[in-house]
Amino acid sequence: MRRETRFGSLEHYEKGGVEVINDDPRNYAFSNIFEVASKSEPYEKVAVGKNLKYVLEAIRAEGTSPWYAASHDEAAIVMDGEIEIRLVKLEDKLVAEDHEGTTMLEGNPKGKKMGYIVARRGHMALLPKGAAYQFHASKPGVILLQTIRGDLTAERWKDICQK
Repeated sequence: MRRETRFGSLEHYEKGGVEVINDDPRNYAFSNIFEVASKSEPYEKVAVGKNLKYVLEAIRAEGTSPWYAASHDEAAIVMDGEIEIRLVKLEDKLVAEDHEGTTMLEGNPKGKKMGYIVARRGHMALLPKGAAYQFHASKPGVILLQTIRGDLTAERWKDICQK
């Protein structure tokens, strides 16, 4: 059988599904990150995958985000569009060591500018512990963020999962 790989985007995606054999479909989560991002507010962090305390969050990148930081490393994979990621090495510790997940910072962080990354579809960027980061997208795009579930993580399983 011939298979064809098609890459989705925010403007064009097909919703897939899970074929369940001898089980209950409610035991599985299946969501389409482009569909989730298309229905989200800019920089809203919607969980689309979960393993214990770790989550994958679909983020609609549009315009400029607030500044964020975490007490642990995070990784951002650009799934659609072009995203500029600005990095600042924090002068002061703004996130408690035991706080899990992403923290939104107030205003501009104080510290040394580390530079920026321009990431496009398929590129991954490390968002290091001890640094603040900000996303900017001139046109809507999609980020898949690997992090730990936190206060900013929105869980909408009943809305996004296959029934």
